[in-house]
Amino acid sequence: MPLTPNLTPFITCAVTGSGGSQDRSPHVPRSPEQIAYAALDAARAGAAIVHCHVRDPETGIPSRKPELYREVVERIRDSDTDVIINLTAGMGGDLVFGDPESPLPLNESATDMAGASERMEHVRDCLPEICTLDCGTMNFAEADYVMTNTPGMLRAMGQMMTDLGVRAEIEVFETGHLWFAKQLVAEGIIPNPVMIQMCMGIPWGAPNDLNTFMSMVNNTPDDWTFSAFSIGRDQMPYVATAMLAGGNVRVGLEDNIWLRKGELATNAQLVEKAATIVENLGASLMTPAQVRERLSLNKRAPA
Repeated sequence: MPLTPNLTPFITCAVTGSGGSQDRSPHVPRSPEQIAYAALDAARAGAAIVHCHVRDPETGIPSRKPELYREVVERIRDSDTDVIINLTAGMGGDLVFGDPESPLPLNESATDMAGASERMEHVRDCLPEICTLDCGTMNFAEADYVMTNTPGMLRAMGQMMTDLGVRAEIEVFETGHLWFAKQLVAEGIIPNPVMIQMCMGIPWGAPNDLNTFMSMVNNTPDDWTFSAFSIGRDQMPYVATAMLAGGNVRVGLEDNIWLRKGELATNAQLVEKAATIVENLGASLMTPAQVRERLSLNKRAPA
């Protein structure tokens, strides 16, 4: 099918993520203060949305402590910079087995499995405009780690998001996740307008070749809003790829720590580079206010 470029895309900046990048670059923010400042710098560079995880301030290890999220959100909201807050709800689904000959018992020090209400505690507390819903289970890079999101868990968490008035950004890592996203919408758990993020090139989900990507694009309903990204050196090519396919853009240190070969990036630099690509292709970026209107987002502070 012919491509219809999106000439008014928005940029999401994924500020820090939950990967082990904290010791690979001094620019990966750790503390709530650093994460908030990095998010605000990204917003000033052109990001309409900032996607935030939190980390232990001392070690940089990923965390899901509600008080850390609360500090990040309060710092962003107290600033004079307008930006849409998107919090992860993907933590708490880590299942790590023992070695192949003795998969049980589980690796208890690495496994982090929590119930739906616990996984949503920080969302309920902070009431961001958007939070993510990883729409399936997947073998995730490491040998014995499974990113675990059962249909029952997804239905429960999706309904909580809807009841809270928080827009779900449905993360699809492969085609089966997109299939189940349609099921959640058909069941009325995820309301319109629907927003998805295509996560390409992450082992062992959808490879980032264009045939796979366009298959996912062509199977996305026309009235859904989608973004797409890839990781590492493929991050910037996917800025153009996503926009030309009719979608929106995601960059940030969660997915790539390099500005160019041999030069570590900041989040703001990645956003600036993405914005330049978008503008050189003849498009203009949406503002946070425009994105709120398109996605019917609720900008509010918790009571």
